[in-house]
Amino acid sequence: MNPVVHFELPAEDKKRVMKFYNTVFGWQTTELGPDMGNYILATTTETDDQRMVKNPGAINGGIYLKTKADQHTRITIAVDDIQNAMADVRSAGGRSSAACK
Repeated sequence: MNPVVHFELPAEDKKRVMKFYNTVFGWQTTELGPDMGNYILATTTETDDQRMVKNPGAINGGIYLKTKADQHTRITIAVDDIQNAMADVRSAGGRSSAACK
C-alpha cells in the first residue's frame, strides 16, 4: 500500500484555525513566519529527532493561508515511482489538477 504521509488544510484566519485544532483535537500548531510563507505546522502525533512519526499510521501536516476560492485540502501519498503512479492514475480514469481546470 502507498500511505498518506502529509496533509495540508487551507485557512482564511490563521489564529482562529490554530486555536480551533488545538482546542478540539489537541494538535500543536507552529506558525513558521513570513520567510516560510506564514505556513503553519500541524503536529497531530509525536515525532522523533528526525521529525518522523512514532505512531505507525499517524501523520502530521500543515495549514496554509487560503488566497483563492478554489484552494482545497491537499493529501500527500508516498509512492515508490511517481511516473508509474501517474500512469496508474490515468489508467484508472484520473487526471492531474492542471487538466481539471
